[in-house]
Amino acid sequence: MSHPADLGEIKEGSYVIIDGEPCRVVQSDKSKPGKHGSAKIRLAAVAIFTGSKKSYVGPSASRIDVPNIDKRSGQVISVSPNSVQIMDLENYETFETSLIEDEIKAKLQPGSEVEYWSVMGRTKVVRVKG
Repeated sequence: MSHPADLGEIKEGSYVIIDGEPCRVVQSDKSKPGKHGSAKIRLAAVAIFTGSKKSYVGPSASRIDVPNIDKRSGQVISVSPNSVQIMDLENYETFETSLIEDEIKAKLQPGSEVEYWSVMGRTKVVRVKG
């Protein structure tokens, strides 16, 4: 599911879990240590599944959870107006997912190969291959 990492090592483009939601970091700011405390890290992130903006502030020595992202390939079996059925190309397991962006949805056709991510028990089609 996830593993801890030092907050000071998180860079832009990394993935973290904020409020139980996996997010991609879009901005990372570090403040200098002050007279009465340690350096602070401010993260601005965008949720992978919902697209909502999240923020996190904490001391640079603290730890934050990083999600384990399972990147896989699959073949589209069928496309409906608000979901798509995909067959995994490694173990031939079929599943249905509904989290599709409009620009990807326009390219989806039965038989096309896609890359999808499985993160924290949820799946998302990331891109259409080829």
